[in-house]
Amino acid sequence: MNQANVKVSFYLKKSEADADGNCPVMAKLNVGKYSEAAFSVKMKVPQSRWTSGRATGKSVAAKEINNRLDEIRAMALNIYTEQSAVRDGVTADEVKGVLLGMASGQETLLGYFKRFISNFEKRVGVNRTIGSLRAYRNAYNHIERFLQVQYKLSDIPFSALDRSFIDKYDLYLRTERNLAPGTIINLTVQLKTIVGEAIADGIITASPFWGYEPVRPKAVQKYLTAEELHRIMTTPLHRQTLYHVRDLFLFSCFTGISYGDMRLLTRDNLCLAEDGTWWIKSARQKTKIEFEIPLLDLPLQILKKYGDTAPGDKLLPVYCNSMLNLYLKEIARICHIDRPRVFHVARHTYATEITLSHGVPLETVSKMLGHSQIETTQIYAKVTDDKIDADTKALNRKISERFSVII
Repeated sequence: MNQANVKVSFYLKKSEADADGNCPVMAKLNVGKYSEAAFSVKMKVPQSRWTSGRATGKSVAAKEINNRLDEIRAMALNIYTEQSAVRDGVTADEVKGVLLGMASGQETLLGYFKRFISNFEKRVGVNRTIGSLRAYRNAYNHIERFLQVQYKLSDIPFSALDRSFIDKYDLYLRTERNLAPGTIINLTVQLKTIVGEAIADGIITASPFWGYEPVRPKAVQKYLTAEELHRIMTTPLHRQTLYHVRDLFLFSCFTGISYGDMRLLTRDNLCLAEDGTWWIKSARQKTKIEFEIPLLDLPLQILKKYGDTAPGDKLLPVYCNSMLNLYLKEIARICHIDRPRVFHVARHTYATEITLSHGVPLETVSKMLGHSQIETTQIYAKVTDDKIDADTKALNRKISERFSVII
């Protein structure tokens, strides 16, 4: 196709005339015979001053309006020419999408996302991790492919983002990409972060995510119960390697320290308080938020057991994460535990079974886990039925002591 196939015309939307007779000016794009799109050009003209798609008269206002209409027509033709040079089948809606972004000088989604990633890269090692950077790059790639598949576009202006766009993206991830609900939640949350940054920068005023609820995966209990934990602690294992992995896992269960932070622990992180309690004081590798944990007897015993075998000034000899998870699956089979068998389960177990279930306040658990927001801690620490039962009995005793009534 050439530019002759593209027609740009202007008309008044008389049904929305104001009290003074001013009507919004609309543009209509036609590509070929069957592709059409319309949009407002954000100007108003008195019905009496409009003829044949132009403002009439020699006033400065009329000249400015007509110049703007000429600019819009030229932009539409140029956009169509550029898009058609690289692919066939360019539609009026696609030209409109690019045009609206250019006409308003608004940021485009992928252009803004690229700069976000570039700024994120500079913070890796300071208060962001390489893993989070990879996640945002992955999210960018998914959105880029979605735009190509769904809209045949290389980018889209923020003004074109609406609830329909989010719903189509969700459907694309579920059907075209066949991704699991949890993965889709992660990808949409990352897009939501970008949208939130754009709102904070004043690029858009309303979130297209309003009312959107992703399909959530079936809830899976991520922590070990007290009985399952006891099984891991007491079940005989047939290899020394498995005992080593079990001990590393138990160290995390009784301290809440993640794998990434545990492997970085050195003797400098071990501190002795005046009352004789040993503490581990460090900062999260992921967020650089400091955490302080008093050591219970079991993790102290594990440190003593492996102190002489740890390399350099490290506190523990640690396998790579993939090997740990592989051995944990074997340990779980031996102990007849049907639960997510990854090392991070230990951190959930500490939050739920070791601390919260034994009366440690959520605020304290949050501090020991190195969370900046208590909402994050609530994801880890689940209130168990046993905890509810124990708290209710304790409450009943306190009420009975304080209040009495004859019924």
